[in-house]
Amino acid sequence: MDLRRCLATLVATAVALSPAAAAAQDSSFDAYLQTLKAQARAAGVSEATISRMTDDLTPNQRVIDLDNSQPGSSSGNGFPALAPYLARHVDAQRIAGGRTALQNSAGLLRGIERKYGVPGPIIVAIWGHETAYGSVKGGFDLARALATLAWEGRRRKLFATEFVDLLKIADRGFPRSELKGSWAGAFGNPQFLPSVYLRLAVDGDGDGRADIMTDTADTLASIANYFRDAGWRPGQPWGVPASVPSGFDTNAYRTKLVSPVCERVHMRHSEFKTVREWRALGVTALTPLPDDTLVSLFQPDGPGTRAWLLTGNYRVILEYNCSNYYAMSVGELADDIAL
Repeated sequence: MDLRRCLATLVATAVALSPAAAAAQDSSFDAYLQTLKAQARAAGVSEATISRMTDDLTPNQRVIDLDNSQPGSSSGNGFPALAPYLARHVDAQRIAGGRTALQNSAGLLRGIERKYGVPGPIIVAIWGHETAYGSVKGGFDLARALATLAWEGRRRKLFATEFVDLLKIADRGFPRSELKGSWAGAFGNPQFLPSVYLRLAVDGDGDGRADIMTDTADTLASIANYFRDAGWRPGQPWGVPASVPSGFDTNAYRTKLVSPVCERVHMRHSEFKTVREWRALGVTALTPLPDDTLVSLFQPDGPGTRAWLLTGNYRVILEYNCSNYYAMSVGELADDIAL
């Protein structure tokens, strides 16, 4: 689990606030909490849930410190090398854990694959990267963390909405003691934000509720539902290794696409061409793909280093976390645990 990545996604998707709203806290925490309670009531949350989720709430200074320590976006073009990141995040321990999780949930995953069209190894790789297969989910009281971030004010609209959505989840019968997660509000095995939970979490085992905190079936089905909603194409890999000829000018084929969420995420990607068109230029897929498959060339560490041809499904992984380092490590881990 990487809390910096989680917050980066939050910051990127937040609506810009006015300078006055972006200032520090403009009222006492207790006074602002009354505003949050009123918003929850207006959204239909029961009084009993509002009471049990807000009793004795106080601001968490540690959350404020972590929020204020987040680095701003860089305007430069330099990127850390990908290879060392992959070596750290797709290591023997995580691969072994993924293979065990894949084996233990084999029957469950077959049903999920049929229903959602998302491969089991991809689902398990997300689980592994987010929470080390459920072992590191975060211990912050979500009600306290989200109320603190909303009160802090820099992204008030965003975190106030997430706080109210958390109370909607609690209103479904989840005790506050179970609603723990990252300081930035993500929780459960797949580290969903409350708003994402309400939109995409599903009941994977038919017991009547979507428990992404402790239930493996619900966790894996919810990740698959997220990927299906983001446009995963069944039967297509996320990408394959590629061979690039010596002296090939990758800059001649750079994409002009700029992501509205993460402005630099496509900076090192090429434009999309078919496998056939890349082959005519000397770039070949080292794992067979149909000639008409549209793919993007990605050679992040420069000439003479590893390269990949990425399909549209790679962009779906980026929807989960808009970082090439994250998406590449998920794809590589999925391939390794599937062996």
